Amino acid sequence: MPRRPKAVELPAIGALDRSAGNLGRQLAQALREAVRSGSLKPGEFLPSTRLLAKSLGLARGTVVETFEQLTAEGILESQTGAGTRVVQALEAPFRTAGATPSPVTARQPMLLSQRAAAFAKLAQQLTPLPPQPFSVSVPVGRTAPLDDWRRIGNRIRATAAGAPAGYDHPQGVPALRATVADYIRRSRSVRCHPDQIIITSGTQQGLYLSCQVLLEAGDTAWVENPAYPGITSILENTGWRDSIVRVPVDDEGIDVEAGIGLAPQARAAFVTPSHQYPLGMPMSMARRKALLAWAQASNAWIVEDDYDSEMRYAGHPFPSLQGLGPEHVVYLGTFSKILFPSLRLGYAVVPESMTAAFCGARALMDRHPPSADQHVLAVFMQEGHLDRHIRRIRSVYAERREQLVEMLERLLPAELAWVQPCDQGLHLLVWLADSIDDCRLSAQALEAGVSVRPVSPMYAGKGRPGLILGLGDFSREQTEAAVKRLAHTIQFAGTAA
Repeated sequence: MPRRPKAVELPAIGALDRSAGNLGRQLAQALREAVRSGSLKPGEFLPSTRLLAKSLGLARGTVVETFEQLTAEGILESQTGAGTRVVQALEAPFRTAGATPSPVTARQPMLLSQRAAAFAKLAQQLTPLPPQPFSVSVPVGRTAPLDDWRRIGNRIRATAAGAPAGYDHPQGVPALRATVADYIRRSRSVRCHPDQIIITSGTQQGLYLSCQVLLEAGDTAWVENPAYPGITSILENTGWRDSIVRVPVDDEGIDVEAGIGLAPQARAAFVTPSHQYPLGMPMSMARRKALLAWAQASNAWIVEDDYDSEMRYAGHPFPSLQGLGPEHVVYLGTFSKILFPSLRLGYAVVPESMTAAFCGARALMDRHPPSADQHVLAVFMQEGHLDRHIRRIRSVYAERREQLVEMLERLLPAELAWVQPCDQGLHLLVWLADSIDDCRLSAQALEAGVSVRPVSPMYAGKGRPGLILGLGDFSREQTEAAVKRLAHTIQFAGTAA
């Protein structure tokens, strides 16, 4: 015997006005409005007349008459053995013959606040690009984690460590914090113990937490010019727009003397010293010492965004700022670039005096990071898989970078575009002639199947035009075809200009 279809709940009917009388007509109009608004959809079954009468405190005969009326109007349909269902959607309020139309007040669209409008614009700007050449951090081919990640994940989730549990500590899983502390000590000369580490949902959250904890109303903060849009967007859209002091960058990194001239008493400096974003140069040792000396003399903070220092293809990286002056530095790292962005795991290393403050701010955002993947990542690192993965992808990216530079120099119109020299990181920078609008060009390139980011919006005021090209393990044929499409787009833009 076929099962009777499940009836929908009817919260849209609400209470009927018994003092107004004619409850059957009220019920009919309420059901029409529910169908018109979409609360009841075609194909959905209503409760039986007996159940609906009981729930509304009506005589069953009243409900039967209402169903018959709506069936005659073509809104409902009765099926023997199945019940009564909606068969017709209503585009406008239904009126019975002879009824007096009620005045309809046109609904005005809700106006967004200035802040909401700014966030909506920001969502458009930060929308991920399609995973095609030259989108940044696309784990494809040899750069994707091996089956070890899947195997360890299956193993950990089958144990108590990865099983569903209650709330965890906002600082993160102790095993992962201990493993991260050892890893960054070996790889970046960071001096810390596990209790100073806050596991985050990537660098973006680390930057947000740093702003929340380190800055008071009226404080100023140094930000590189140009800079990573993630930090400028946080400051501009969360109450610190007037706090930003844009400090120029040259071949040695942020110009500390210029910063002191602009805002000597700034509360914090946000920097990317290992691989300046977007220009690509590392901060020199002289500038590192000068920046730390300023922080110590001014009792200021340095927020060190070390987003892809593992990807250096020549020589040895400079030690982290945190390793040189841990009492004044908040160090931010991430696994998004070296593993995969959807993992959403990073970390902040904070001075001991600030640990409780960062934990409190972290708890307000989302209590704590998801625990299961933290356990997986800890084992992945402890068993040596991360070190092997980094060695492999460093070799892959070095090969792809060499190929891409050769293709760009060979195929791009030299009078309109040229490559910025750089020996590290997961992206290249291509400068454009001043006559070319890099924002418009990026949109045109996307239509041609090439994912690039414009550089000029990363400057304060009018910026120098350029493009960010991410490295990825796309085939040589795919890469060369993409470079040709990009070259054609640039040539067309140069001609139009």
